[in-house]
Amino acid sequence: MAPADDVSSSISTVCVMDASGRLGSGLVGRLLQQGYSVHAAVQNYGEEQFDELSFDKKDKLKIFYTDPFDYQSIADALKGCSGLFYSYEPPHDQPNYDEFMAEMEARAAHNVLEACAQTDTIDKVVFTSSATAVVWRDDVKLLSSDLDEKHWSDINFCRKYKLWHGLSKTLAEKAAWALAMDRGVSMISINAGLLLGTDVTLSNPYLKGAAEMYEDGVFVTVDLKFLVDAHINAFEDISSYGRYICFNHVINRHQDAMELAKMITPSDPSPPPQRSEEDIRIIPQKISNKKLNKMMVDFASKNDEMDQLL
Repeated sequence: MAPADDVSSSISTVCVMDASGRLGSGLVGRLLQQGYSVHAAVQNYGEEQFDELSFDKKDKLKIFYTDPFDYQSIADALKGCSGLFYSYEPPHDQPNYDEFMAEMEARAAHNVLEACAQTDTIDKVVFTSSATAVVWRDDVKLLSSDLDEKHWSDINFCRKYKLWHGLSKTLAEKAAWALAMDRGVSMISINAGLLLGTDVTLSNPYLKGAAEMYEDGVFVTVDLKFLVDAHINAFEDISSYGRYICFNHVINRHQDAMELAKMITPSDPSPPPQRSEEDIRIIPQKISNKKLNKMMVDFASKNDEMDQLL
């Protein structure tokens, strides 16, 4: 690996893996807009999401077909890149999360981080994890402080209640951190809330246990633009470190829950309006994103100062 100090001088080419999903394709588009050359690593399905890019942007885009269980395909996509934005998309032939998926995702994370350790040009990895790797534990309401980056979901708790998304994200992120620290890979993790969009349905594995997250004050969501900005800021900010919980909405009011339910089940008839104590109850928020917000404000301030000097 190249020394971490070289990040600012060699950020022209980065890899996005998996670039097939909403976050991945969103990152590809934004990175190209900001002048990066991008290796878009997709699985063996679809690259049509890049068809709308202008020709001048496509000149800086290379598409690689990768398999997270094929080390050589990962290494090929990383070649010549100074950074990696990594998120895991389940295979099309097994889209549902279960206990087996947790093992697959952890193994994929290990493979990718090992490839980064073996790639001389990689300076930094931004690893997309989930808030479900933070919130699943039986003592949330007993904690004297909010959940933050130092907290992890309890693996045994996830297994007991079949919270496979939380189990998968926790095991994968822990595998990535273990290898990154062992092999000297500079890594940041973004623990994202539920990514909102028209494709969110009740079958989304993040929503398993949504009622419990709501009652515990830890049900959080994030918009695509905010999530993309957080990833790029974390990559470009030389002072970023560790884990960042990423969300810009908290579902802790009855109205919030109803609006989300309407978004994910648009064909269901809306319940008649009614007023009750439940309607006006606000559940205390028990999760914090202060670390992320500080990084994004500080990073924006540094950029403003640089713009004034130029």
